[in-house]
Formats: sequence, C-alpha cells, structure tokens
Amino acid sequence: MELSPITERFVLHWGEMGARWGVNRTVSQIHALLFIHGEPLAADDIAETLGVARSNVSNSLRELMNWNLVRITHNLGDRRDFFETSDDVWELMRVIVRERKLREFDPTVALLADTVADPKLAAEPEARQRRIKQTHALMNSLSQWTDDMLKLEPSFLMKLMRLGAKIQRLFQPGTTHPKER
Repeated sequence: MELSPITERFVLHWGEMGARWGVNRTVSQIHALLFIHGEPLAADDIAETLGVARSNVSNSLRELMNWNLVRITHNLGDRRDFFETSDDVWELMRVIVRERKLREFDPTVALLADTVADPKLAAEPEARQRRIKQTHALMNSLSQWTDDMLKLEPSFLMKLMRLGAKIQRLFQPGTTHPKER
C-alpha cells in the first residue's frame, strides 16, 4: 500500500511524537497507520507499507495489544490475522491515559502512600516529611481527578477544555462574573 504525502507525514510525525513520550517509534507509526487507514491491516501489509521488518511489526503489534490500543480481527476466507484500532480519538485518548496512569502514575501514588504510612518517616527531617506528604496529596488528588475526567463524555470535556483559564474567575476571590458587573 502506498501512502499519500499527507498520510505519510501523519504517520511519521505520530512516530516522532511517540518517541518523545517514551514509546518505540515503530510502535507509534503502526498505531498511526492503523488509525489513519481506518480499516484492518495484516502484519505483512503493515511491514511492507512502513518498510520495517516483519518481526518488528509482530513485536510492535503485541505491545499495542498489551496497551489495549489494537485488536485482532479476521476476514472471511482469509486465515491471516488483521489488526485494527479505534477510530474514535476520544476513546484512544482515554485508553492511553488510563494505561499510562495504571503503569506509571498509580505505582508512584502507592509508593508514596506506603512511605507516608511507614513509621520510619517520623525519623526523617520535618521538611522532608512535609515534601513527601505534599507530593502524595498532590498525586493522589491528580489521580482521582484523572479518574473523574475519564468518566466524562467527550462533548462535556470539549466544553470544559474551551473554558480553559476562564474557570479560574469562578473560584478566584474578588473576581466577579461578567453578568454581575
């Protein structure tokens, strides 16, 4: 399959973006290809299109399946496995945030909770105790906020994002709402 210049640019950039986030470039490019193509692809077709080794494609697809970003499908009359990803960007965002939270953020929150509960913390200097407790409180709050955000409908999230810093006015003391002026 030959990629149009726009599709190629998208796939290449997605790979670069993934690499900056600590994800293998080929893994990211495969995900981008599946997303932008919008139809299931066989591993051989992916390897040929991206010009990467079939073994690299297999390993990358396995990683994407472990992240719940890719699933296997089958075509009638074809014994090969085909791979697809969601075409819903909001669902992809949710999966990525949920998986990263589970793998990276939650273990840190758990370690901090154990540290705060450890009686040995009392032997540490007061300033260090305070920093550890503050870090745990912040990360715990962010964890709950993330869980709450993941439950919201995309249409509501878009409205919330459009509010941006304007929401600060609602909670800042001494600031009046524009309709109250």
